[in-house]
Amino acid sequence: MTDINPPNYLGTKSRVDSPTDADTQNHLKQLIRTIPDFPKPGIQFRDITTLLEDAWGFKRVIDAFVEHYRYTPIDKVVAIEARGFVTGGAIAHQLNCGLVVARKAGKLPHEVEKQEYDLEYGTDCIEIHKTAIQPDERCLIVDDLLATGGTCLATVKLVERLGGNIIGCAFIVDLPDLGGAKRLADYDVLTLVDFEGD
Repeated sequence: MTDINPPNYLGTKSRVDSPTDADTQNHLKQLIRTIPDFPKPGIQFRDITTLLEDAWGFKRVIDAFVEHYRYTPIDKVVAIEARGFVTGGAIAHQLNCGLVVARKAGKLPHEVEKQEYDLEYGTDCIEIHKTAIQPDERCLIVDDLLATGGTCLATVKLVERLGGNIIGCAFIVDLPDLGGAKRLADYDVLTLVDFEGD
């Protein structure tokens, strides 16, 4: 039997190359609908629902994440409301991990830990059940899109406050012009496709 030396992604502190090739990235981008001026004028909203509706596209996204993290010990996938729930649940299932949901304020029924974060105008809040993460559990944060990184960074702070260790942060889409990856530079950030602008 041949020894297999799987890649070790633990301890990396930088953005990693996408596990999808150029043709696959282009195909995935074509499956993502852009809606101009939503939710406000000047915003180009990247709508992944059209990607999720496509059987090949949805499978390829989940397969790409699973391929990347297959040999990385992970105890919990932490999925950010709301589109992160879709990919996070599928990834957790494939990697045989538990699933933790990070929700907007007032949505979780039990005792929560909360973290406020800044928006362009005002603040918002993300919450996780205090019992959801045990000390030293290895956690992968998952969401659909990385923009400014505020929501993800708030989730990272929550997980770390509860004693979890961040293995990485995974997104389908990156908007590099908004600087989210730079704000998460201390963590392993994986994105599958990127779009210029906002």
